[in-house]
Order: sequence, then C-alpha cells, then structure tokens
Amino acid sequence: MKPVILVVEDEPPLQKLLAYNLEAAGFAVVQAFDGEEALTLIEERAPDLILLDWMLPQISGLEVCRRLRRRPDTSRLPIIMLTARGEEPDRLRGLDTGADDFITKPFSPAELVARIRAVLRRVRPAFAEQLLSFHDLRMDLAAHRVFRGEREVHLSPTEFRLLRHFLEHPGRVFSRAQLLDRVWGSDLEIELRTVDATIRRLRRALNAGGESDLLRTIRAEGYSLDRKHAATSAEPGGGEGGADAEPEREEPGGLSARSAGDSWPYPSPRPAAE
Repeated sequence: MKPVILVVEDEPPLQKLLAYNLEAAGFAVVQAFDGEEALTLIEERAPDLILLDWMLPQISGLEVCRRLRRRPDTSRLPIIMLTARGEEPDRLRGLDTGADDFITKPFSPAELVARIRAVLRRVRPAFAEQLLSFHDLRMDLAAHRVFRGEREVHLSPTEFRLLRHFLEHPGRVFSRAQLLDRVWGSDLEIELRTVDATIRRLRRALNAGGESDLLRTIRAEGYSLDRKHAATSAEPGGGEGGADAEPEREEPGGLSARSAGDSWPYPSPRPAAE
C-alpha cells in the first residue's frame, strides 16, 4: 500500500506541482487548500505524513500543527512544514511547535521527496522494510509470504492486505469503516460486516497452530494488533475465528467468499471475549 501524503497548500499551481511529483515518486496524495479542510480530512482519515504550508487562510499551518500535536491520536503524525520564511527564528518556531522537518520555498522536488522518505523512515520504519514483524509473526513483502513462528500462514489477497495494514500500525485501533477504506478502498460498495468476516478468517489462519490471538477486538471501537491483550486459543483456530465461527458461505457457481474477493455479506459475528 502506498504511503498517503496530505498536501495542505492554498496555491493551486503549487498543489498541482506537488501532487504530480509525489505521485510520480510512488505516494498517494490527498489535497487540502486551507487549515479547516485539512483538520476535517485528518479527522476522517489520518494520512501517513502531512506536507503543511505555514501561511494558510482561516487557520495557519502553525496552528494546525499545534492542534494536531495536542491530540493523542495525531500527536505523532509526521509533519513537514513548507514556508517562504527562511530566517532561523521562524524555522525554530516551526520545529518547536512540533514539525518534524522544515523546507523553505523555493525548493527542489527531488529534495522534498528525499526528505519525506527520510522522515517516514525515521518515524515509520515499516515503510522502508521488506520484512514486517510483530511478536512471532513475520511478513515478507518481497516474497508475499507470512510466517507464524516456523509455520507458514496461507492467506487470501485481502487477508494479506489487512494483516499488512495491522503490521504497519501495531497497537493502533481501527474501526471497521477505517479498515474498509484503507484495505478494500473507498470506491467499493462493501458492507461493514465484511470486515468482521475477514478478521474471523484471518484469526483462524493465524491461530491454526494453537498460538495466542494477536488480534484484539475492542467492543464498539474496532480491531488492533496487540500482543498485551493476546489470549491463548483454547484450540487451533480458536477465538472469534475458531471452531464455533460460522462456516464460509458459497456464492452461486460454488465459489467461496474467499475466492470471490472476500465480499460476501456475512451475518454479524458474535462479540468476541476480550
């Protein structure tokens, strides 16, 4: 999955230039043209990094940065400030407010991309690695393989993407709507309970050897990858995706929901014991 960059800039020509260069470098780009719009977009979906102009209408970039640093859910969100202010006191003020880096206009697009990658490597090492790991769980992105200890875990493409998302954000709780947006994509019309069904199958695959359950269910909130709350399965495939889980239903033509894209509208699962 491509890292998502939120570009907050009120000048359309510069927005267009930034989007072009970032997309060419392999990033997904979301655009906001003022501080209010940026805060709204971040509330809906937190990006992987924010490229934030200092001088913005309505709410300045500095105030946006300050508000984000005060909120627990965005306090560690990477922020790079863009500004025409090149004096040292201005740079120090931006960094003291919580910016991770500071780039003065005009700037080289190549240098900007390099700095974005450097910040992501520093704060989110998963973006620079071909191997993701958590506890005894390993994912080889290059070979597209998953291992639980020495046992290889076979996953569908959707389950692989879902697990990768959790591995890139360990400990963070995601609602079903957030997971649908980030793993399935916002363009698809898929019901929320599809997430529950896919989580159930992913649990069954990960815990098939009787291992502890690393996927935590938080009632009325969502799911997270959390070792501290792992509970040893009573039997292989235990937990929410265990033997008592409902079997996969078949679609017309004999295809299971797994082979048909994991989009069958399953009944809502029973609440999992925490």
